[in-house]
Amino acid sequence: MLFAVRSAAALHRLLDLLPVFEGDDRVRCRFTLVPGSDFAPDALAAVDTAGARRIPWPEALATAHDLILTASPKGALGGLRGRQVLLPHGAGFNKALAREGSPELPSGLDPAFLLSDGRPTAALHALAHPDQVEQLAARVPDARRHAVVAGDPTLDRILESLDRREAVRAALGTGGRRLVVLSSTWGPQSLLSRRPDLPAELAARLPYDGYQLALVVHPNEYSRTGSFDLSRRLRPALDAGLLLAAPYEEWAALLVAADALVTDHGSVALYAAALDLPVVAACDGADELVPGSPMARLLAAVPRLDPAAPVLPEGPGGTRRFAERAFALTGRCLETLRPELYKLLDLVPPPYPVRPRPLPVPVPERAPQAPAAFAVRASAPDGEMSDAEIADGEITVERLPPWTELPFHHLAAEYGRAGTRALQSSALLYRRANTPAATAGWHHEHRTAADWTAEAFAEYPNCRTAAVVLSPTAALLRRDGGDPVAVHVAADRSDGRVRRTDPAAALSAVHAWLAAHPDGLRTLPAILTARIGAGAHRIRLAPATEAEAGFPV
Repeated sequence: MLFAVRSAAALHRLLDLLPVFEGDDRVRCRFTLVPGSDFAPDALAAVDTAGARRIPWPEALATAHDLILTASPKGALGGLRGRQVLLPHGAGFNKALAREGSPELPSGLDPAFLLSDGRPTAALHALAHPDQVEQLAARVPDARRHAVVAGDPTLDRILESLDRREAVRAALGTGGRRLVVLSSTWGPQSLLSRRPDLPAELAARLPYDGYQLALVVHPNEYSRTGSFDLSRRLRPALDAGLLLAAPYEEWAALLVAADALVTDHGSVALYAAALDLPVVAACDGADELVPGSPMARLLAAVPRLDPAAPVLPEGPGGTRRFAERAFALTGRCLETLRPELYKLLDLVPPPYPVRPRPLPVPVPERAPQAPAAFAVRASAPDGEMSDAEIADGEITVERLPPWTELPFHHLAAEYGRAGTRALQSSALLYRRANTPAATAGWHHEHRTAADWTAEAFAEYPNCRTAAVVLSPTAALLRRDGGDPVAVHVAADRSDGRVRRTDPAAALSAVHAWLAAHPDGLRTLPAILTARIGAGAHRIRLAPATEAEAGFPV
């Protein structure tokens, strides 16, 4: 059996189909790269990683195959010997590409690619919805008898993984933040082509402790640009905490964990709609968007994004009805396709059931590091950022990148990560304590939390508050070289959840409170409340104990 692929996107769709044949030693899977695609460099990377057998194109042409699976009709597929099965590699036929085939036809429905000597090339068209069968028959009438509605294997993997939402969010370090996924297809009408600065613009507007941003990029764009150059272009947003999703499986896991999607006209939007996620349109696809398609209906109905004042809807998005026009037989794709494929192989299917594989949970190492420096907005409940207002009420803290254009109260930087310039210009300096590794050897030197906070003022004259994060709930700080003070941060326990915040955000709240309340440390203990992201956190200030002051850093 041959898997013929032209791009990584097509390959990923075929990999989602593999459980149909799992456990069957009568089947041998081989992969080949169909020449002629601009996106070939990454097409077989996942196969090589998995250790699958790959054969060169000339060998594929010279060999007779019992079955040929492909997710793109383009390329010299007519030269292959064997019955072909064709799947769409996206969520239906929503896009028309002027630079490929017949520009007025939806991609995937061009008879120039679907016919060979006037006859359908594929022995089976595996489509996701009855409307797609009608679309196919309108362009290639003879293909109707070769078409079957089977659903979508990628959507089924997503639905099979819904119970992993909490695990994915934990692995990504999302916590109580809203996970906002940006999605960009490929080509001149994609989000990254039309609005290349949007990831950084949103990072500069959406507070880090309230929102986690992630970006899903079409595999074709990965192949065209390369991960190195893509990361270079996105560096400001990545440094502000953006997660760039891996092009296989991880993007779908992000949808399982997401709270909202900001999108162009790529297929990811319809997968998000199938989960009833709130969807916001960043651009409309222009002449690439097929009028009347499920994608066109979705984008016409959802709100448009204003990056200067981004408003992201909460709760169920009311978008599922648009996905219902793109996906049928949800949850049943593999069990529907298995008898069809084994019939083409002239084999009896194995006796055990077939199920979609749940998506893997990203490894914790994939979680982006917290930014090393922030511009911190600190305000009273009425939104005022004056010290007088902050002194008398609850403090709201919003941390943004240092280059934000929004007004802010102070700069904060993490020692050991932010770099000299950021440290020299920041009013709040903090570091995170670390215990020497057991393998570090017998020779070791360290300072205590009290020592380091005392020395920071001499080394960085602009520093007003120096602090050490001791644990997820505790820190030690000094204000203007004064005595060490312990900071204890309580979890927010509202809505039946326990939310903890980054202690460094709580330190910004204390720094702002002390700027507005210069005598605040004369009478301890002192209590203040900081609203950070979705939680309200009680912060207790008390004289540092000997153990806290002597904590190694």
